[in-house]
This record gives sequence, structure tokens and C-alpha cells, in this order.
Amino acid sequence: MNYRHAYHAGNGADVLKHVALVALLEHLCKKTAPFCYLDTHAGRGMYPLGAPETQRAGEFRDGIAKLLGDGEGAPAAVVRYLEVVRGLGTEDGALVRYPGSPALALSLLRPADRAVLVEMHHGEATALRSLTRTDSRAQVHERDGHEALLALIPPKEKRGVVLIDPPYEDPVEFTRLEATILAACHRWSTGIFAVWYPIKQGDAALRFVTRMAASGLRRQLLIELTHEQDDLPGGLNGSGLLVINPPYQFDQAMRNCLPWLHRHLSHEGRGRNRVIWSVPE
Repeated sequence: MNYRHAYHAGNGADVLKHVALVALLEHLCKKTAPFCYLDTHAGRGMYPLGAPETQRAGEFRDGIAKLLGDGEGAPAAVVRYLEVVRGLGTEDGALVRYPGSPALALSLLRPADRAVLVEMHHGEATALRSLTRTDSRAQVHERDGHEALLALIPPKEKRGVVLIDPPYEDPVEFTRLEATILAACHRWSTGIFAVWYPIKQGDAALRFVTRMAASGLRRQLLIELTHEQDDLPGGLNGSGLLVINPPYQFDQAMRNCLPWLHRHLSHEGRGRNRVIWSVPE
């Protein structure tokens, strides 16, 4: 597999995913009991925006850069996300790096909380170890994310959130993902699972969320944001998150965010946004 997230760091899909992640972690921090954050496809954790691969694609310019340039009237969850990104990624007021999910999470975790970061690519895992080497809360596992998830849950903390964010390069990724999610929810029924998926030409994403809705799992929330027509050929038209067991009022927080994000990130008159319960209580 050749996927490297550096080409896409800070794009609109990252923004959606990370706004939701920050909101979930902030919710868990409201209670004093420690929790575990588990990231199945963690990447390297931090992405310099001056790197050749990041500059080559430049996707951050249509993502995080737009929001930092015009954050007026942003909903509370977006404001908090932008605060975290500024704290980790700016120098002298300029955005020079984009924090991936491990860096964002570690900036929010408390001393007693724990981050389990899984990355199967050796180079990315090595960079992630370097980034987190002085943080005793972080554990880096160089292994397959699906296998690691099922091996490492339920965590000792009993509370926590799992971010599942595969590259979707394998044609059977959605099929494998469904099996992993069902097994994981069976092992840890009270865990929060946030599953990112791409929206591209074709109906792979629709078939995935439809099959998940029929799986018997309760409390499934869909969050989707596109900047183009769903079926436009040639690349990523948007993305979604399937959140299983979301916390109280998380759905409303996302409903407050999505229209604002859509206005700022989509092409004028194109794309869509929705936050719906595909399976309620």
C-alpha cells in the first residue's frame, strides 16, 4: 500500500474528522475518570506544510487554511478545533504544520488518560514514535490497525473513543471494516467508535452505511460533508463519519457545525451536508 497522508493533510476531510474528534475528546474530559484514545491508522502525527509532498497536492489550502483565514461566526466546536490547530501548528501567526489525530488527541488528553496509536507503515510509525517519545501517555504499535483494535479492547480504562481511518486503497476495505466494527462493538459495547469514510464516484460509501444500519448495532450517527456532487469522477468529493455510541448532545453540536463548514469548504452551489441518526436508540 502506497498511501501517505502527507499529501492530504489539512484538507476538508481532515477538518470534518478532526472537528468531530476534538468534540468527542472534550466530552470525555468532562468526567474525572481516565479514558483511552485508540487510533487504528494513526499516521505520523504531524505534517509540515512546507514538505514537498504536502506542497505538491496543496490540499490544506482548500481546507484548514480557509478556516483560519475566515473563522468569523464559527460554531463552538469549530472554534475549539481551530484553537487546538493554532496552538500546535502556527509560528508567528502563520500555519507551518498540520497536526494529525495523534497530536490533536495528545494535546487534549489529561495526565491519567492514555493514547494507543497504531500505524502499520514502518516509516510513518518511526516518525510517530519520534513525535511521542517523551510523552508517557502514548503507546505506538507498528501493526495492522484492524488486528490491533480487536486485540487491544476493551481497555483497562473502560471509557474511551476509537478513531478508525483507513486509506481505503484495498478493494475489500469496506467489507473488512464492517467485520472489524461488529466484532469491536461486541467486545466493547460502551466504547465510542468514529469511523471515517470517503465519498467518491460510485456507491461504496452508501452501501457501507446501509449495511451497517442493518447490522443490529444501535445508536449510529452519520455525519457527511461534501464539496462537490457525490458522483463526480476523478477523486474525493467529500467524506463522512459513522459514529457509534456518540455522547449526549454530540449530534446537535455537529448539526451546528456542518452548515458553517459547508459554506466555507464547498464549491459555491455544490456539495451537501447532513447529520442524521441512521439507527437511533
